[in-house]
Amino acid sequence: MKKKMSGIKIIRNIFWYIIVGTLSVLFVLPFIWMVSTAFKTAPQCVDYPPTFIPRPFTLRSFTEVFSISPMLMYIKNSIIIVALNIFGTLISCSLVAYGFSRFRCKEKNIWFTILLSTMMIPSFTLIIPQFSLYTKLGWVNTILPLVIPTFFATNAFSVFILRQFFMSFPMELDEAARLDGCSYLGVFVRILLPNSKTVMFVVALFCFVGAWNDFFGPLIYLNDMEKYTLAVGLVMLKASQGSTLDMGPMMAGSLLAVVPTFILYLTCQKYFVQGVVTSGLKG
Repeated sequence: MKKKMSGIKIIRNIFWYIIVGTLSVLFVLPFIWMVSTAFKTAPQCVDYPPTFIPRPFTLRSFTEVFSISPMLMYIKNSIIIVALNIFGTLISCSLVAYGFSRFRCKEKNIWFTILLSTMMIPSFTLIIPQFSLYTKLGWVNTILPLVIPTFFATNAFSVFILRQFFMSFPMELDEAARLDGCSYLGVFVRILLPNSKTVMFVVALFCFVGAWNDFFGPLIYLNDMEKYTLAVGLVMLKASQGSTLDMGPMMAGSLLAVVPTFILYLTCQKYFVQGVVTSGLKG
């Protein structure tokens, strides 16, 4: 009976491995095609049947994409916006999370529920009122609408992750520090933050991925090409290419946009997983 059950279990595992393997190939195939096309010659890009291995291997697509499009400027703009987003998110969200996790207040849970409920509001429904507000402030066609909100803890998910992590620290640490004359801000800076480097890094990773891949925000608020981010610049590159069948430069630009996130995921995969696990801690 045990042998029969063991055989059924093996067959079931093989079945699921086949399903997972097939789905993995389907998901990875577009990425492999992008990488392959980025290193092909122009005639190879239109070959039929298509080939995955470039012969010969060439960097002409990268040379062309930098010559026909200001990719370095797009990359610089993206880095500036991403860096400011990470800085603003870490400062504001950690302070708000500290308040929700350590201060005793009758209405605290109500406000925290309201904060989390904002995650269920579709961002597209806020575009018109936000655009009207930023127009009156004179912020349109600047990076301010893409940066300033992060300094006001608008990322409810980051607040949630940090709050859950701060809740894991015993309150006795705060009480001992307070008895030694430490202020509330001192407890935050000297006790919680030094022991929260990992979760702060997790929040920074999620913030980087969100800001780096953001397309809709820069498209709405930026009008000058000199201020475009890489995500918007790729669309402009596609428009400048017209109906050409040579997709090499476009794939080269797309690869440049994907590589930072891809490297982050490969090197920091355990931190992404830890971020998900941290968000499930009991509060």
